[in-house]
Amino acid sequence: MTTTFRYGNPAFDCDGAQIHAHCRQLATVVGVSGAIHQGNLDRLTAYASRFILGDKPFVLDLSGVQSLRGDCGSLLDAVDERCVAAGVEWALVACDEAVDALGLTDDDPVTIARSLPVALNHFADEIGARRRLLLPMLGKTA
Repeated sequence: MTTTFRYGNPAFDCDGAQIHAHCRQLATVVGVSGAIHQGNLDRLTAYASRFILGDKPFVLDLSGVQSLRGDCGSLLDAVDERCVAAGVEWALVACDEAVDALGLTDDDPVTIARSLPVALNHFADEIGARRRLLLPMLGKTA
């Protein structure tokens, strides 16, 4: 695994896939670009899973992936299990072709977004809804 730099953030090269992680205000984002295949799937899964923390939602950004081969659904299963264990929401950013290749449907529990801003807006809306529910409870009583 070699390290390269992308916009100041280290990107790790895992046998044809480049992975980079960054912490945003609304979520931790792990982006993958290049090719995902059986040879790099375990390393990708381990790398992505280590950034799932209990304090922020998680976004797995596969929008830069050019090729999905092998059982890539195991990556999503591992991320889902880790997010459930940590008690955080997560979202997947992927194009329609990747969603189809992964066998995902609208019935799956993961939020599927077509872009990173859409995924982050989803979490912003969720936070806003929670705040609106809590504000009346925090009001003053006579």
